[in-house]
Amino acid sequence: MNAKADSNASPLDSLKWIIVVALIVIGVVANQYYASESILYRAIGLLVLGAVALFIAAQTAKGRSLLVLAKESRAEIRKVVWPSRPETVQTTLIVVVVVLIMGLLLWGLDTFLGWIVSLIVG
Repeated sequence: MNAKADSNASPLDSLKWIIVVALIVIGVVANQYYASESILYRAIGLLVLGAVALFIAAQTAKGRSLLVLAKESRAEIRKVVWPSRPETVQTTLIVVVVVLIMGLLLWGLDTFLGWIVSLIVG
């Protein structure tokens, strides 16, 4: 897949990535510069800059391959059989009980070994 993505790469991809990085830097600097402004306006500005940066990044070969990966991942997630609520509760309770039992065993072992060391050391 890398060879296919590289073959579709445009000579302007590097310029696009430079623009994306510049937009991110502008967003960070502007957020600091306008710190006295309302956080709502700053958040809206950052969201707009982020959307523009994502749009430009999606126009590159790597960006397109990332979008394809995201679509394929979403399709795979839909194939997963998720557990029901009772199965989830039962599994969680089993994990909690095992953790408690192991905690008690380790506490007992630590106490026993501490007692033995105190007998040896005096």
